[in-house]
Amino acid sequence: MAAFLLLPTLTLLLRGLSADFLPTLLSPAVMDALRVSVLTSAASLGLTIFFGTPAAWLLSRRRFWGHALLESLLDLPITLPPVVAGVALLLAFGSRGVLGRPLELAGIDLAFSPAAVVLALLFTSAPFYIRTVKAGFSAYDPDTEAAARVDGAGERGVFFQVTLPLALPFLLEGLVLAWARSLGEFGATILFAGSLQGSTRTIPLAIYSAIESDLRPALVLSAIMVVFAFGLLLVLRLLSARRGM
Repeated sequence: MAAFLLLPTLTLLLRGLSADFLPTLLSPAVMDALRVSVLTSAASLGLTIFFGTPAAWLLSRRRFWGHALLESLLDLPITLPPVVAGVALLLAFGSRGVLGRPLELAGIDLAFSPAAVVLALLFTSAPFYIRTVKAGFSAYDPDTEAAARVDGAGERGVFFQVTLPLALPFLLEGLVLAWARSLGEFGATILFAGSLQGSTRTIPLAIYSAIESDLRPALVLSAIMVVFAFGLLLVLRLLSARRGM
């Protein structure tokens, strides 16, 4: 089993990191894909932190009617096939979608734009962050927050000086998981944002496009993704070990 799992990956690394690695890496197609992926995934992570952290805190600290249903709906993109996620985004934000026409009247055209890439990444990766951070907020005793309030700390101070530091390992782990998921996203992106070089063509889309024409960019980008994925796994192990201390 170990040989079966390692052989394809090692073969890919040997082919991708060959003598023509650097010239291929510096080619416009590869550099554009790297740039689009880095920028859109960074924007998606920013939105994930901004909206996902309060959502995770709310789910961990409040019980209300429909709590279980809301939590299940937020987890749904994890189990949805990416292509289905792309169709859902088109029906919601596309030119003929529920919000498409109002957005067009406001001068906003989301589909097949860099913003569509960000939304596709956000939709498919944010649940991983919310799920992990919620576990972090639920992992410690709420009496710690109550003690801080007794000492005179306000709600904002309690959150930023007590709650967030305690949950920080979970936040970092959630960010790593969300980033890994967003960098590997394919189905929702190609349906909702298309595959336009320099605009919406992320690394997975560039690999798919290169396979049909020139295999070298696909090999180089695939090797980069393998190295990056291995690095993320190491980071996750370190964070998990630190969390368990």
